[in-house]
Amino acid sequence: MAASDNKITDPTAGRIHAARLERFVSDAFLAVGLPAQDAATCAQLMTRADLNGADGHGIFRLPQYIRRIKGGAVNVKPAVRVAREAAGMALVDGDNGMGHVVMSFAAKKAIDKAKTAGVAWVGVNRSNHAGPASLYAAMPLEHDMIGLYLAVGNANHMAPWGGVDLLLSTNPIAVAAPGTEGPIVLDMATSVAAYGKVKTAAQRGEAMPEGWMIDHQGKPLTDPKRSAEGLLVPIGGYKGYGLALVIGLLAGSLNAAAMGSETIDFNADDTTPTNTGHAIVAISIAAFGEVADFKRRVDKLVREIRRSRRMPGVDRVWLPGEQSRMKLEERSRLGVPVPAALRAGLDKLAAELKVRPLET
Repeated sequence: MAASDNKITDPTAGRIHAARLERFVSDAFLAVGLPAQDAATCAQLMTRADLNGADGHGIFRLPQYIRRIKGGAVNVKPAVRVAREAAGMALVDGDNGMGHVVMSFAAKKAIDKAKTAGVAWVGVNRSNHAGPASLYAAMPLEHDMIGLYLAVGNANHMAPWGGVDLLLSTNPIAVAAPGTEGPIVLDMATSVAAYGKVKTAAQRGEAMPEGWMIDHQGKPLTDPKRSAEGLLVPIGGYKGYGLALVIGLLAGSLNAAAMGSETIDFNADDTTPTNTGHAIVAISIAAFGEVADFKRRVDKLVREIRRSRRMPGVDRVWLPGEQSRMKLEERSRLGVPVPAALRAGLDKLAAELKVRPLET
């Protein structure tokens, strides 16, 4: 994602250091019954999302997650297990657990299998929203592997190309490949804007740019508070629609997870399990050749792209993941910006759960 896509524009946003943010999230999950290790896993991944600049997928989601747990929509003590298995694949039953917990289990399974099989595909069903796709695509990087992640989104905000019925989600895809000068990490929704950005714009009282959403007559919709009246626009027109469809088939239908009209809108429903589907693929570079040679080829391509000629007015050609890494460095030093409206909601949540509130 581009840093500008996730920019905090609220000038009153206070900074919260990552360690404090992580403790607060963990305390909140412990207060509603998650085991200590699962609470820690969710807190670590949600904080990493905020550090990377994915503001619609980090602590912003905490009140929603807590509501769904309290509403009985999420199992706080799941028995995550492998339901089917072969040398290069597995199907994980998430037992309706927190998506971060389920996907961490699935990613580890894919990595372990790829060490012997070379390539491993792990599908997931009966899961929940798990935050930004890049978190999981990047997990194989530590093992000199390429990661690929697919998911069915947790609400339908797109229609088939030319239609108006909401039958598709923003179904994200992420790919991470290692290099010695830093990994290439692509993380993208199949819509022009992820719905999380619509929600954060609404919370901040900002208008959406034209091109994010349209109404049922195909006209631009820029008021995020009217998003229920419109449709998210797929990237590349009919191509984005096709990509969302096939990602849904691979991450949802293949795994007997929700897709199409079966998809539950977790923004509006706090009581129904979502049966969210994911897929993660780990590819061992060593199975194809020398790891160092692959990284050298990646680095060569990176340098060529960085040095390539630019259009007038363009200061830099960016590679996927670079702006997120810059945000990670900046926010690790200065803290994560938390807008005033979000801070107020988190203070209210802290009072309800009787946990220590955030402090700047």
